[in-house]
Amino acid sequence: MAGMVHEDGSSSVTSSPLQFFPWMSLSPGIGSPFPWVRELKSEERGLCLIQLLNACANHVAAGSIENANIGLEQISHLASPDGDTMQRIAAYFTKALADRMLKRWPGLHKALNATEISSISEAVLVQRLFFELCPFLKLSYVITNQAIIEAMEGEKMVHIIDLNAFEPAQWINLLQMLSERPEGPPHLRITGINEQKEVLDQMGLRLSDLAEKLDIPFQFNPIVSKLGDLDLEKLRKTGEALAVSSVLQLHSLLATDDEVTKRHSPSTSRNSSSNPLQRVLHINQNRRTLGEWLEKDLVHVYGSSPDSALSPLSLASSPKMGSFLSALWGLSPKLMVITEQESNHNGFTLMERVTEALNFYAALFDCLESTVTRGSLERQKVEKLLFGEEIKNIIACEGTDRKERHEKLEKWILRLELAGFARVPLSYHGMLQASRLLQSYGYNGYKIKEENGCLIICWHDRPLFSVSAWRFRRYE
Repeated sequence: MAGMVHEDGSSSVTSSPLQFFPWMSLSPGIGSPFPWVRELKSEERGLCLIQLLNACANHVAAGSIENANIGLEQISHLASPDGDTMQRIAAYFTKALADRMLKRWPGLHKALNATEISSISEAVLVQRLFFELCPFLKLSYVITNQAIIEAMEGEKMVHIIDLNAFEPAQWINLLQMLSERPEGPPHLRITGINEQKEVLDQMGLRLSDLAEKLDIPFQFNPIVSKLGDLDLEKLRKTGEALAVSSVLQLHSLLATDDEVTKRHSPSTSRNSSSNPLQRVLHINQNRRTLGEWLEKDLVHVYGSSPDSALSPLSLASSPKMGSFLSALWGLSPKLMVITEQESNHNGFTLMERVTEALNFYAALFDCLESTVTRGSLERQKVEKLLFGEEIKNIIACEGTDRKERHEKLEKWILRLELAGFARVPLSYHGMLQASRLLQSYGYNGYKIKEENGCLIICWHDRPLFSVSAWRFRRYE
């Protein structure tokens, strides 16, 4: 083990990457690193940043503000939002840790963030950039559409509810597929949910124009609403075969009052800072992606706690999720396809979330590093406004403010089965189409694997997103 973290947040590191860099002590009183710090090799700098981030996060978790401040200052000499993968990640993780520290002084935090304007249109723009720069959403759409085509074979009235309607490309592809059905296209109604009316208006116009050209009876039903405020009962209509598409949306409904759940959790007797940091990180001279560094070298010493285990308590902790799934079940969908992040960012302890988030976002930053130049403005926007904001929410926020509560497929399977849904195995044809899409775009390093009838989208061997299909099942 690299060392132990004491209750006061300090660490007695007996062996770590920092032994290679004696000038980078975390002890108070040491001056700023020398100018040649930036001349470190990428691997050496990356390993240092991993160690420093973990130590700093431990200080933040333990409330040791002075030591955390020293750690943030030292990380700032190595991190950079326009550097290599680890430098970029470190820049956003340190910002998130600093934001969490600032929340101890609500007045100061509010004053520093008073002029920040969160734009819904900007959020939609950055989602579209993510769609263009990475294949994950494209793959999700292809797999979802194939499942819909198979489930709706022979149906004459089809209704699709899109819980995250922002990108018309998915439904453009579906319209083209439906137009080629041997029995002819069905009457199609799509209900799009989004907080911005303009986005829905643009989508409705594009889809209506295409449906007319393809001679498909079509109706677009826009609903301006937050997901949590949606009245699903109003969407019920008899005589229609219903499909639901949820892409990276359901986890936001898990936001709850953590203190209520925590009071009933056995993990509250444990102090997250009493765990060992990690074993020694050895510098590997061979080229590896950052995701591979973290998978191989960063030990997940913060194991699953009862909070994040597959327990009835953790599944029932969000009343919004329970009522939403009950309402969906009440609509008797013939098919529901769900895409979610394949990582556990919903642990109670900060260190659980930091460790999981480092692994997950390391792979996402690596994806962009492999395909987009470092100076790309589009890449910087995705990293700052999408990944950076998600990281900040996961690390800096608690309670109902923490919306990015990503959970793994095994937890979604249990939650959905308890809600009355039955799994629908995704077909080999859907996986084949997704694989062909990767080949046609020349995406290297991405993999798709089958797991329990669901599909997992990976960067190399790191699972990043899951796609699962479900149907209404009557209670026995």
